[in-house]
Amino acid sequence: MTETGNLEIKAEVTADDAGTVTGIAWPFGKPDTYGDLIEPTAFKFAPSVPMFNEHREREVVGVWNSCAVTDKGLEVKGRLFIEGSQLARETYRNLKAGRTGGLSIGYRRNEHKARPDGGRILTDIVVNEISLCRRPVHPDARTTEVKALEGDPMKNELENEEVSNDPAKSDPVVSADEVKALKDEIATIKAKMNRPRAANNNQPDPANQNEVKAFVDYLRGGEVERKALTVANDAPGYVLAPEETSSEFIRNLVEFSPVRGIADVRSTGSHTIILPKRLTVTNAKWKGEAVASEASEPTFDQMELSVKEMTTHVDVGNWLMEDAAHDIEAEIRLALAEDFGAKEGLAFVNGSAALEPKGFMAEAGVASGLNGHATNLNADQLIKLMYSLPGVYRNRGTWVMNGTTLAVIRTLKDGNGNYLWQPSYQAGQPETILGRPVVELPDMPDVAANAFPIMFGDFKAGYRIYDRIELQVRPNPYLLATEGMIRFHARRRVGAGVVRPDVFRKLKMATS
Repeated sequence: MTETGNLEIKAEVTADDAGTVTGIAWPFGKPDTYGDLIEPTAFKFAPSVPMFNEHREREVVGVWNSCAVTDKGLEVKGRLFIEGSQLARETYRNLKAGRTGGLSIGYRRNEHKARPDGGRILTDIVVNEISLCRRPVHPDARTTEVKALEGDPMKNELENEEVSNDPAKSDPVVSADEVKALKDEIATIKAKMNRPRAANNNQPDPANQNEVKAFVDYLRGGEVERKALTVANDAPGYVLAPEETSSEFIRNLVEFSPVRGIADVRSTGSHTIILPKRLTVTNAKWKGEAVASEASEPTFDQMELSVKEMTTHVDVGNWLMEDAAHDIEAEIRLALAEDFGAKEGLAFVNGSAALEPKGFMAEAGVASGLNGHATNLNADQLIKLMYSLPGVYRNRGTWVMNGTTLAVIRTLKDGNGNYLWQPSYQAGQPETILGRPVVELPDMPDVAANAFPIMFGDFKAGYRIYDRIELQVRPNPYLLATEGMIRFHARRRVGAGVVRPDVFRKLKMATS
């Protein structure tokens, strides 16, 4: 028998600007309030562990990328879908504000054993989901699973159920007449049970009551009498052993650029954003007492960012929606959020401004530094690129590159033999290059001749994202094109572009 449930604890959860969430989902060494412990070797994980909000399957806010059992406990790391989900962004704000600070494990229990001090030791569980939960929670741990009836099957209490002894909460006093009526009813039932049965009364033969007993035992205790069944290859008797359907979806990994975590994200109520722009400054000069001052004035212009639209639709059969054991609609919404997030992230990096927003790599006004070699990165050129940016922007700058380029950077050293790349030894803090954080964007170019694999700059000041319409998913059950199908329409509107080219620098590889 397997059992599903949740284990909720007060774990310190942190989230950085890119939407990365880290924490300890289950600490070792202390039982929960019901006396249950989880062995470090008990953890198994579903192929993909989603991040729910308060265990609500329809509120998928992210996905957990890694779950590792360490000396401290079950350490987890994941990401929020802040690029394509309003709910994920609201969850992110709650995390940063401290309104959400707990983790809760949703799992399926396979095996356990009793603890001498009461409770159980879970020896084999499969973690299906890990939820972000609001405070307050128990100081150490709290089990919120619905447990099976164990022990005496005639008891009415669930295992570990707290029974109140407060007289104010107990049943009201029963009168003598009510007690007498109850006894009379019990006596009548017993008399009926003791009556002999007629030969043709259609009552089940006592010899066939084993099935009834087994079913009652299963309802009470969750265990059944097991019999061996051997089926030869290709035998038609396989109908006796029905197929097992997994409760987990196997999903493909979807990678996208977390540009929203480092850019300036705002909302708009229009299809176009007009931004005033100052082109020059005044021309003040030193002068003598009798020398007339020269008139000067700054010049101004304006730039325009257009809101773009992205759409798609998914057709699903009515029978699949009605008969599936899984929440198909929630899975469709998760797939759409991932798809929109990936396409949006690609546009923020390399968009041409034709149909999609303009990416920062496509901005012609960004200055560049030359690496000097077509395939080998030069550590000195990275230092020159960083310090070519004015100090106010350099001190707020972020490196962006893809994973392939980052792997090359990790091997580079400065003149003193120190690695330019430095790992983060503190939870929630990013890795750094030359003291500034680095964010991995999978849509950045690889190191190649005449390519721009690395950019450095103040993204908060230089790149602007405007949300017009959040991701909307609307089902249409009256799809006329194909009978028996439900069409889910998905769309969102967003605009983006570089507003300050002077706060960026990008590195260009030599042509040959």
